[in-house]
Amino acid sequence: MHTLLLRLAGPMQSWGVQSRFSVRETGLEPSKSGVIGLLCAALGRPRHAEIADLAALPMGARVDQQGRLSYDFHTAQHVLKAGGGLKNTEPSRRYYLADASFLVGLASEDLLLLRRLHDATRSPIWPLCLGRKAFVPGAPVWLEDGLRADTDLVDALTSYPWLGAPYREPPEQLRLILEDDAGAEVRPDQPVSFAERRFVLRRVATTFVPVPETTTEEGVCTSQD
Repeated sequence: MHTLLLRLAGPMQSWGVQSRFSVRETGLEPSKSGVIGLLCAALGRPRHAEIADLAALPMGARVDQQGRLSYDFHTAQHVLKAGGGLKNTEPSRRYYLADASFLVGLASEDLLLLRRLHDATRSPIWPLCLGRKAFVPGAPVWLEDGLRADTDLVDALTSYPWLGAPYREPPEQLRLILEDDAGAEVRPDQPVSFAERRFVLRRVATTFVPVPETTTEEGVCTSQD
């Protein structure tokens, strides 16, 4: 088994999977649908393209920096009313994570596929975003040593250096969310078709792991609140 690691860090990111009406929520970790969408952008795959090969990759996420849950307000015009007609304006509350940092892993027996994805995140065809188009990465998604040949998903995620901001103290342990058919939690973020906006359920398991050796890498753009 081989693993591709991605860094998802920035001032703002949002990973909503159940947003409805005027409240747009975000998950506390990257959604699988959001990560697959990011990889499609890197590869230049349009919305109607087949995604089964990417959606089949088991995913895990390590929370290196939890971030802060916040929200902003947006106003839309000419929104359909439930009873018919249009509203002139409709305010919405949109949640996001501020100053969060995640290490995401995707596993496969197909090393060539992971190498293609690794190369694509280094030189993406379309701009990459962290859940919303306006939320750009504060550091490259591509990790130079992110392609871990002959390393399974758990080993890759637990051994890679901590990606939190250098001015912060590392936590005592890190939350790890792994795709697991026997997992206790169900999430509706397994993408089937982006063109039709179809998603199915997947199961995940959450555990906690020790913080690995910290990195001295600089240049991650987050605020310093």
